Amino acid sequence: MIKPVARINVVPNLPGPLRRLQELAMNLRWAWDHETIALFRRLDRDLWEETNHNPVWLLGRVSQERLEAVCNDPAYMAHYRAVCDAFDTYMNKRENTWYETHYGHLPKPIIAYFSMEFGITECLQNYSGGLGVLSGDHLKSASDLGLPLVGVGILYQEGYFQQYLNADGYQQELYPINDYANLPVTLQMKADGTPIKISVPLPGRELFAQIWKVQVGRVPLFLLDTNIPDNPREEDRNLTDRLYGGDRRTRIRQEILMGIGGIRALDVLGLRPQICHINEPHSAFLALERIRQLMGENKLTFQQAREITAAGNIFTTHTPVPAGLERFGFDLMDEHFTDYYRSLGLSRDQFLDLGRENMGTYELFSMAVLALNTAAQANGVAKLHGEVSRRMWQWLYPGVPEREVPVEAITNGVHVQTWTSREMGTLLDRYLDPSWRTEEARPEVWQGIDGVPDAELWRTHERRRERLVAFTRQRLRQQLSNRGASQSAIEDAEEVLNPDALTIGFARRFATYKRATLLFRDLERLKRILNDPDRPVQVIFAGKAHPHDTGGKELIRQIVNIARGPDFRHAIVFLENYDMNIARHLIQGVDVWLNTPQRPKEASGTSGMKVIYNGGLNCSILDGWWAEGYSPEVGWAIGRGEEYPDEEWEHQNYIESQALYNILEQDIIPLFYNRGRDGLPREWIAKMKTSMRTLAPYFNTQRMVQEYTQRMYMPNYENSLKLFEDHLENGLEYAEWREKIENAWKQVKIRSVDIPPRLVKVGTEIEVNALVDLGQLKPEDVRVQLYWGDLTTRGEINGQNGGVIDMQPVGKGEDGAYKFTSKLAYNTSGERGLSVRVLPYHPYLRSPFMPGLITWAT
Repeated sequence: MIKPVARINVVPNLPGPLRRLQELAMNLRWAWDHETIALFRRLDRDLWEETNHNPVWLLGRVSQERLEAVCNDPAYMAHYRAVCDAFDTYMNKRENTWYETHYGHLPKPIIAYFSMEFGITECLQNYSGGLGVLSGDHLKSASDLGLPLVGVGILYQEGYFQQYLNADGYQQELYPINDYANLPVTLQMKADGTPIKISVPLPGRELFAQIWKVQVGRVPLFLLDTNIPDNPREEDRNLTDRLYGGDRRTRIRQEILMGIGGIRALDVLGLRPQICHINEPHSAFLALERIRQLMGENKLTFQQAREITAAGNIFTTHTPVPAGLERFGFDLMDEHFTDYYRSLGLSRDQFLDLGRENMGTYELFSMAVLALNTAAQANGVAKLHGEVSRRMWQWLYPGVPEREVPVEAITNGVHVQTWTSREMGTLLDRYLDPSWRTEEARPEVWQGIDGVPDAELWRTHERRRERLVAFTRQRLRQQLSNRGASQSAIEDAEEVLNPDALTIGFARRFATYKRATLLFRDLERLKRILNDPDRPVQVIFAGKAHPHDTGGKELIRQIVNIARGPDFRHAIVFLENYDMNIARHLIQGVDVWLNTPQRPKEASGTSGMKVIYNGGLNCSILDGWWAEGYSPEVGWAIGRGEEYPDEEWEHQNYIESQALYNILEQDIIPLFYNRGRDGLPREWIAKMKTSMRTLAPYFNTQRMVQEYTQRMYMPNYENSLKLFEDHLENGLEYAEWREKIENAWKQVKIRSVDIPPRLVKVGTEIEVNALVDLGQLKPEDVRVQLYWGDLTTRGEINGQNGGVIDMQPVGKGEDGAYKFTSKLAYNTSGERGLSVRVLPYHPYLRSPFMPGLITWAT
């Protein structure tokens, strides 16, 4: 290949009156603003589709004649000015945002949100699926709410793969190159016009990266890129080629780049964060870099810096099964971190202890364990997932009851303006409080849905279904043409699907536990369901399997081959190359969203949330978000939340597939086709309205980001501010206390518990006293608690139905033991159990549950 002697960046030549189109294109606020999208589409509808809805590329390809023509089009220019005015209002009115209203009195922190992937719009292929789309929605809502937040990740030259199917329906992968010059990304430059770069240590060398910025409304997203000449090794330049590509060595280096390099990138940009949100543990190495920075700048020990920086770290786990966790062998840790952990003043064992996980006959370094050990708070992404996570991580907190393991739950949501169709948005504008667009988390905003005329809601939904059918036919024709199908087969695509039929959508990552083929367990029964001439049903599938997941690929192949059969080819379609564009058409057009995971392996799932805002209904296993969202008035549940052992996989699939068929035959299909004289399915529409009124205020990222801010970001920020006060005086005192607690805890013993007569009447108050040896500690260093509840069949206390009461110190005996007392009254009869425990306490300690630091009465 011939190397260029120079590079020339060719930019669009916009006429003066249209110069702000470039500014609008470079800020991804357009991705959730229908008017801005419509403005770009008006320039050239065909080109808008050809560029995969990329306004930067569109402006570079649209003809000068067309640009001059719209300058002289009064209608277009009026539209352009209105869009610019709305953009300026959004960007400049920061003093009235939710954040400023609630926290404007505080010094403004920098909150850094780290994620391996970000799905903001389909033209920026920097995501694989749900995690990335959630991360993108998080940034969008942070922008809407005015949070001082920045995103940090990696810019992938090839992104995630592009999917196509071979003649047998088996998934194949393509990796087209992303052309950064035609994407809404900006290289960050120094004052002298050269790129800003950072470096991170790799074995025997430094890895260099440049920094790109993506502007997401008011929020900047910074992405690292190693494909630069500073890295002479091809393997280093290729490190940021693919999302979730390569071997374990590639993965650990990507995570070193994102965690350590992400902190260094923010530092060189003058954006040192006070709060770091570790979204999945891929970026957990950032905690080590924050410790290293504080040690070097303030001459602290590792332990001192660890305790102070942990106050500003938050960890969100999305993984409900141990097998899905990110772990590395000690050989890879030795290869990449020997010099680094020495710079932290740690021995090899001390360093590995930060992430050590016993796998049975061997040990690995767990990124999730590292995150839990270096963060002030952790959470799962749905109520059920919080329970699953507490059960999964209880081993890390020996002696702590499962329900008190310090992993909370903040349920995921979706960005309403991104996922609501333009047609539905226009309808809601007519009948709802206008603040549904800006304050969607307020329940009263959605009460107006009952005032929407049934006919208008139904016609709006039908138009979106018609668009989905037209879109599916067009994509299917293209798929068949690309595959070399016959002309007759391509023409037959025009006959696929019925715009008036009950339409079910199933689209997600094709992993085996998501059971995409559950619907196909009984093909004869399914044939009768789909092909009823009076009540037809059709299903649209989409989704990618990981390139190495042969089981997921086989599920796709099975569906495609079943769909080709004469009994199903007009009623089942698989759309290739699932992305945000396909997702949008599906969730805005389907009647029912189907989800069939093996409970409890779905952490949250957000695709079903998106249909809520478009009038769709959910039919799902009671897993993830649906376990807390479901009620009979808003959708359908497959099963009752049963959980089966893996060895009963086939039995479970049979039971739940039969339940699904029954729901379709007895509930969903009759309700959909039960029409009045006006042709409207009134009961179905009532369910649509109840779903929107009930679920819409909660399952959105505005509520989610507000929760993160109120429960995690700001409390930890205020705590962190106190630790950094007076040249770290409070922080050093706290670190000294932590060290004292660790060293002295083995001396803590509950000598005796004095319990009154074992037979008491309901409502009678009893007094419980405990003698506690604290060794070098004092009562103010601990919380002594009375723990009570029902008894299980094993004679253990069931804390789910009990409680905890702080006991008060009332004196110290001559032998040095402290006496603690508390009173308790039972409001119901029955056999109860109680015990006493000791936990560490400090005003700066966010959770009293620290690994190994809990003492129970015996």
